[in-house]
Amino acid sequence: MKTSWFRCVPGAPLGVVGAALTLATGSCTERDRLTFPDPGPPGEGPRTTIDRPTADTTVPAGPGVIVTGYTRDPDGVDTVYFETEGGVSTFPPFVGQRDSVRFGIPITTSGQSGAIITVRVFGTDRLGNRGDTATRVLTVQ
Repeated sequence: MKTSWFRCVPGAPLGVVGAALTLATGSCTERDRLTFPDPGPPGEGPRTTIDRPTADTTVPAGPGVIVTGYTRDPDGVDTVYFETEGGVSTFPPFVGQRDSVRFGIPITTSGQSGAIITVRVFGTDRLGNRGDTATRVLTVQ
């Protein structure tokens, strides 16, 4: 993703640093925006995505692991639910009341060597529709 951290003004002198930034970032006329997968049609439950870690993975015992992602629905996200299996971390549901909810949950791995921790996240929308579950499996070394 490309983000411009400055604004170009036509006719203004750029100087060496400004010229280098212009060349490094490309055009100054528009910025790339964060985009999310299509939330789906109204009437379906929210779509939940876990973006970190990007896949099932092995993690060291010790410092915790943060699992991040988002839940999105055009009807509005009512609640996001977090389930863990095989670990010691538990989390209450989060009441969103927005069309998109970003989350980050800390998974404890200290003293969990050899554990297989399954994290499941799903949401419900304001109309009561439940979305699919996003799952990540963490194997603790």
